[in-house]
Amino acid sequence: MARVCEICGKGKQNGHSVSHSNIKTKRSFNANLQNIRIEVNGATKKALVCTKCLKGNKVAKAK
Repeated sequence: MARVCEICGKGKQNGHSVSHSNIKTKRSFNANLQNIRIEVNGATKKALVCTKCLKGNKVAKAK
């Protein structure tokens, strides 16, 4: 199972860690994913959803 948001598809991004002496080393930025229960067509299922989708009301949490 990939660490990707099931709503918007947001996942891992790559970049650099930059030290004080400006030496760059590779690092990865992981999406802030939460494992929550959501409602899909009246049924509940567990899904990995990013916090941006949760805060933007793009998904309905199960009660």
